[in-house]
Amino acid sequence: MAYGSAQAFASAFRAIGLEAEPTPPSDDRTRELGARYTSGDECYPAKVTVGDFMKLLQRPGTDLSRVALFMPTAEGPCRFGQYAPYLRHVLDANGYRQVEILSPTSGNAYGGLGALSKPFVRTGWRALLCADLLQKMLLIYRPYETRAGDTEAVYEDALADLCRTLEGASTEPGAQLDALRDSMVRCRGLFRKLAPKPGVLGSNPVIGIVGEIFCRLNSFSNENLVRRLEGYGAEAWLSDIVEWIWYTNSEHFRKLKLEGRVWTLEALGAWVRKRVQKRDEHVLAEPFEEDFKGREEPDIYEILECARPYLPREGAFGEMVLNVGKVVYLAKKGAAGIIDISPFTCMNGIVCEAVYPRVSRDLGGIPIRNFYFDGTQSDLDRDLGVYMELARSYQKKRG
Repeated sequence: MAYGSAQAFASAFRAIGLEAEPTPPSDDRTRELGARYTSGDECYPAKVTVGDFMKLLQRPGTDLSRVALFMPTAEGPCRFGQYAPYLRHVLDANGYRQVEILSPTSGNAYGGLGALSKPFVRTGWRALLCADLLQKMLLIYRPYETRAGDTEAVYEDALADLCRTLEGASTEPGAQLDALRDSMVRCRGLFRKLAPKPGVLGSNPVIGIVGEIFCRLNSFSNENLVRRLEGYGAEAWLSDIVEWIWYTNSEHFRKLKLEGRVWTLEALGAWVRKRVQKRDEHVLAEPFEEDFKGREEPDIYEILECARPYLPREGAFGEMVLNVGKVVYLAKKGAAGIIDISPFTCMNGIVCEAVYPRVSRDLGGIPIRNFYFDGTQSDLDRDLGVYMELARSYQKKRG
């Protein structure tokens, strides 16, 4: 998750009475431990997550009998589906058998949290929705700040407001939604006080950011690419984490239909959950309607249809479909270029890179660049500078 999403998600756990905290910020120690406890054949996010978890477990004073590590899983071609069992193997092989792993799956839209499901799933969903909204505001305002650091300070204040609200509000659904909407209104006010000069907001070339979820959202793993891109005069439109949740929901419905289980209690429950989630999204995003004009997020089925000429969802799964579909959508919304952030050797990134030349041709030559990360990047600034020249040329040609 992105930094803000992890903070809000931990608050969602605390809201139902469970102690929770994000893993400590990733650093060189993360890479060191990740390399020590993996073989080198794993993808970079596996190394970073293992390193972060081992750093936490080795922290002085940690009571291992009271620790559970939250590591969801997923189906499809991505190696992410093996993270939880691999982490279990690493823990067992290194004397951490008592440490539990909480691992819900995308196969049932992350509904398998046992007794935690009813109070937690909706709170967690709302936490992620709100965190995505605040991150989007951060990326809209930060490139145009008049004093460096002001937008980050406002973002931290807004995130603190969200976390306080999650932990202090009632978990009764209606009361909680009202409290979170009030929080979003307050947060919107904080950002609007930044007040860049008229006409400045939105004037930079917009670069869409897609790719593998962990690498694109975890700033440590992508060498802080978004901030560095902003340094070259760009505004980033970053694909959020809620997009993946909508995709897992759509896959749940697709599988129910394939298996002839459309008229079942499970299907009814999935339909009700989708309606509830849609309403939550509408209520929480509505205060930002004016701020997000021109930056509206698409419905998941629109993304999937955008991808269909290149990677139809029935034959390709996961992030590769979302990435290609989002590229088409972002280009139609006026993006000057697209960057795909993926771990080195990532299947999703490799498949997308093979498809992108055709996508680019069909969209008038929009520059699409893959950046792969494994912790050893050295020329990122040079490459971003060259890329931004291509994006500006495309934007000028397009008029």
